[in-house]
Amino acid sequence: MEVLSSRVLLRPGDLERSRRFYAETLGLAVYREFGPPDHPGTVFFLGGGFLEVSGQGAQDGSAHTLWLQVRDVAHEERRLRQAGVTVLREAREEPWGLVELWIADPDGHRVVLVEIPDDHPLRRDTR
Repeated sequence: MEVLSSRVLLRPGDLERSRRFYAETLGLAVYREFGPPDHPGTVFFLGGGFLEVSGQGAQDGSAHTLWLQVRDVAHEERRLRQAGVTVLREAREEPWGLVELWIADPDGHRVVLVEIPDDHPLRRDTR
């Protein structure tokens, strides 16, 4: 699998408290913010990767998620199903325009494979 970009997603119990911790206490630089102004998600620079703090914590094991950008989600879904990987949710286009496939690693942790369509504002291939 060719991974183009990645990030760790945190869904904290108290979004604002966690945003302050990562921004002010740890001093991480902000890569981008998104969502409603009164409840924004924040993506921080994290060395060679990114940390996204957004949403609310959940009881279903999705409070920590690995996010991997790939070129072709449909191809990866076929390949991973053939390899016996547990698909938690089939690939579909989200309301925000990204195509997402949710799978589970051997311990049940959620891994989200994301394809950014050619016409999406986030689309970038810096190579």
